[in-house]
Amino acid sequence: MEFTVGQIAGVLNGSVEGDASLRVDRLAKIEEARAGAVAFLSNPKYEPHLYTTEASAVIVSKALVLKQPVQAALIRVDDPYTGFTALLEFYQQFARTGKRGVEQPSFLGSGSEIGDDGYRGAFSYIGENCQIGRGVLIFPHATIGDRCRIGDGTIIYAGARIYADTVIGARCVVHAGAVIGSDGFGFAPQPDGSYRTIPQIGNVVLEDNVSIGANATIDCATMGSTVIREGAKIDNLVQIAHNVEIGRHTVVAAQSGISGSTKIGDFCVLAGQTGLAGHLTLANRTTVTAQSGVGKSIKEEGVLLQGSPAFNLRDSLRANAVFRHLPELERRLTELERARNKADEPEKS
Repeated sequence: MEFTVGQIAGVLNGSVEGDASLRVDRLAKIEEARAGAVAFLSNPKYEPHLYTTEASAVIVSKALVLKQPVQAALIRVDDPYTGFTALLEFYQQFARTGKRGVEQPSFLGSGSEIGDDGYRGAFSYIGENCQIGRGVLIFPHATIGDRCRIGDGTIIYAGARIYADTVIGARCVVHAGAVIGSDGFGFAPQPDGSYRTIPQIGNVVLEDNVSIGANATIDCATMGSTVIREGAKIDNLVQIAHNVEIGRHTVVAAQSGISGSTKIGDFCVLAGQTGLAGHLTLANRTTVTAQSGVGKSIKEEGVLLQGSPAFNLRDSLRANAVFRHLPELERRLTELERARNKADEPEKS
């Protein structure tokens, strides 16, 4: 893919200093870039590379004052780091959406409707009575069950499994190997010690702009819906149980597990390997640090949790500081007890 410097400046709402007609076809680090590449300068310690780089164009701040002449064309923006991130997003989206048409063999069930400008990869399967929007990309070996609805511009990567009745909004991304809509973990204990399966008849709803990582699993609701709200980002290898609700723009990092019927607020952060018990509520903007276990509801917004069981970060840090000194504290306590016992002994005549 090849673009002019002027086209890139247009994407980033920036201005060009130098030759806007130069063509670039790749992205690179400023210290490694060669002709035909576009790089960016955000950290001041890399500024010396600006004057020696072989890149055809460099994204820089509007406020940057040059100390020497530069060979590259400059694309001036408000924030170079944000600008380069936007360029990466544009590049990635352009590469993805280059796929069009239908590869064979693939299957489309009766009564299913698909919008224009999409892609269906070889060995993909779409069940009956599905409604799939415009520009949806369905990669090879993806499976979409009956009666699913998928919004415009969503991407379903290779090997993803979407169970029947799942609703996926617009511009979502479901990465390879993800399973959406599998049965929740519902079993009723019987008098003889065995377990009877409780039918899981609900579904999963992903609202717009949701990202689901590779090999993540989202269980359908027992009744009603498991809901991932707008803009939420779920990392690889995350388990989300039945009837969970995850709020808007909340992020859940890899290897985390959320038990059934737990409600997580908006703009929350769950770091890697966190665990949440069932039927809890986390208020908006709650942050749970890595490897923490949450066993009770959090009602106050903006709380930072750490530990297992997790509690307020400041108290957790204090507790950890004491914990590290326990051997020394035990030694000192033992010495004090010995000294007291010795002082209490009667004097020999």
